[in-house]
Amino acid sequence: MTETGQRKEIRAATRMKNLLTEYYKELDGAHAHGQKVAWCSSVGPAEVLRAFGFKVYFPENHAAMIGVQRASERYIPVANAAGYSPEICSYLTSDVGAYIQGWTPLEKAYGVKEIPKPDVLAYNTNQCRDVKEWFSYYSREFNAPLVGIDSPKYLDDVEDVYVDNVVAQFERLIRQLEGITGEKRDEATLRETVRLSLEATKLWKEILETAENVPSPLTFFDGTVHMAPIVLLRGDQRAVDYYEMLRGEMLERIKTGTAAVDGEVHRLYWEGMPIWGKLRAISEQFSELRSCVVASTYCNSWVFDDLKENDPVRSMALAYTELFINRSEPAKERYIVDMVRKFKIDGIIFHDSKTCPHNSNARYGMPSRIKEKYGIPSLIINADLNDLRLYSEEQTKTNIEAFVEQLEGGVVA
Repeated sequence: MTETGQRKEIRAATRMKNLLTEYYKELDGAHAHGQKVAWCSSVGPAEVLRAFGFKVYFPENHAAMIGVQRASERYIPVANAAGYSPEICSYLTSDVGAYIQGWTPLEKAYGVKEIPKPDVLAYNTNQCRDVKEWFSYYSREFNAPLVGIDSPKYLDDVEDVYVDNVVAQFERLIRQLEGITGEKRDEATLRETVRLSLEATKLWKEILETAENVPSPLTFFDGTVHMAPIVLLRGDQRAVDYYEMLRGEMLERIKTGTAAVDGEVHRLYWEGMPIWGKLRAISEQFSELRSCVVASTYCNSWVFDDLKENDPVRSMALAYTELFINRSEPAKERYIVDMVRKFKIDGIIFHDSKTCPHNSNARYGMPSRIKEKYGIPSLIINADLNDLRLYSEEQTKTNIEAFVEQLEGGVVA
């Protein structure tokens, strides 16, 4: 048992720390060992890049680490001074500002003193246009080729015409990589990489679904930590091995009745981006209130059920186009309501992230519609993924307390 509100550590975290250290050390030494480095957006063509032999680096993970280390406020103004608006993605401005100042959170976390220089940068705008502009900046800085996929947006149903478009872009991207590397695509390697991605994503999904158990063995906040391998090591056997270990630990918790939140009373859903610099504080507050945030849209964004090793390109095109963030309001609403029912949710926390409009879903009436149609109450937290200047500690704490009190009374306005 732990004191009320104290976060329960997951044993597998030690293995993950070692795994990520290994991953970043490999990137740091890639060029010295004659290996190529590709930068990739977090829901980008990682499998294709790995199949071409690139070591793959993800700037979004780097930006999230800046947020976790609460350094964004130092570096966002630097990017603003370089011409990047305070209104755009604080991942982008945190990362670009840190680069301009020659600082990286990798040194404190893993002993790596600088980000790896790219031989190519590959994006997918299924998340937003900001990743393209972000990667364009570094393409100019490092004089490295930029390739990518411009995904169709705001889709209700993911029809073949949209998938066909993305397939054509994947094929173009592969031809561009062939020109850059001087090597032809290796279909067998690509199939194997996609197979490993699918295996890892299935395990990740199983881990997240252990939270259907009452009490839940893990929280959304645990998920934001342990999602690192599915982002950074998709298509790598090490991600599969790690998630087999983590799944075993979660199943053990269920068997022994070990709850992530002692005395779990309320089960909540987190919609939107994490508030990276306040994960622990918010997690502990919910635990103190015997409220477990059992599921989220965010962590499930790396569940790619449609990957198929026998049809790698089309299945990647489908998986990366039907992503939640890429969908219409009605499609998103249906998804959230299904998740609420699946995880036996009592209420939804909507994070309206100031600089991430594409991943903020409280702006067009969705919380009110869900409350009116399905009777599911919600709380909107106004903050940001990285910029803590947009976060009010006292207001957020007070609003969470009031929301949980209303849940206990059975009435939420």
